[in-house]
Amino acid sequence: MIRPQNKNRRHRNISYTKHLFIIQLFFVFFLVSACNPVITFLSFHPDDRYIIPQTLLPKGMEEVFIETKDGVTIQALYLPHPSSKRFTIYFHGNAGNIYHRIHDYEKLHKLGTSILAVSYRGYAKSEGYPSESGIYLDGKAAFDFVKNIIKVSEKNIYILGRSIGTTVAVDLAQDTDIGGLILISPLSSGQDQASFMGLGFAAQLATNAFQNEKKVRRLKAPLLVIHGNQDKIIPIDFGLKVFKAATSLRFFYEVKGGGHNNLTSKFGDQVFSAVSDFFSKTHNTK
Repeated sequence: MIRPQNKNRRHRNISYTKHLFIIQLFFVFFLVSACNPVITFLSFHPDDRYIIPQTLLPKGMEEVFIETKDGVTIQALYLPHPSSKRFTIYFHGNAGNIYHRIHDYEKLHKLGTSILAVSYRGYAKSEGYPSESGIYLDGKAAFDFVKNIIKVSEKNIYILGRSIGTTVAVDLAQDTDIGGLILISPLSSGQDQASFMGLGFAAQLATNAFQNEKKVRRLKAPLLVIHGNQDKIIPIDFGLKVFKAATSLRFFYEVKGGGHNNLTSKFGDQVFSAVSDFFSKTHNTK
């Protein structure tokens, strides 16, 4: 025998289910909304204290300031080359600031290229606070500065990114006619990185963050990926995913024994030799 259900109980059950659904929906919305600040907290470790005075910078290097589309003033270090048309825009990793990489700029400069090393918002003397969307705007402002103020032809521009800087480099390079893109220790995506870090469910909420593997498919310029096979922070498999996703002319250089933070300090001869070869294969300017 089927007993009739009490109408008040049925309404209470429906009301309870409805409220439970709303609570669950709000919880999911909160997690998704919190995802970007969490990613920002994990991704960026800005240093605005280690500053080298202009008088102590390498000879010929000067400090410049660039305004982004959203009105943030960012700092950059500019090292012109006296005889080369080649120009490299350098995007550093997530910790420290542009002053910690001066030896990299000098070594690149010796390969025959002018340098613009970009300080993300919140780093060194740059205004603001870093975020994924923000550093992409910083990259675009630097690119426009090189093209429109320094007057460098797009075909003579190389974009180099290291670690988190590869996300700016890839985002900037897609759909351009630059001379080449150089990625040192690139991550494949925010989701892959979050999973590798053991962040579990948060990784599923980071599906749209730092999409290097997806964006590099639109790259028309030649690509060089350099990665250490002992990298414990961003594994070499992630670099290979980015490399394999590209459809343009591409090169991969594996640094045997190389980790994440010691590639240019301990294995600099290999790294900059690979960059030099890439310059030779992809650019006809000296």
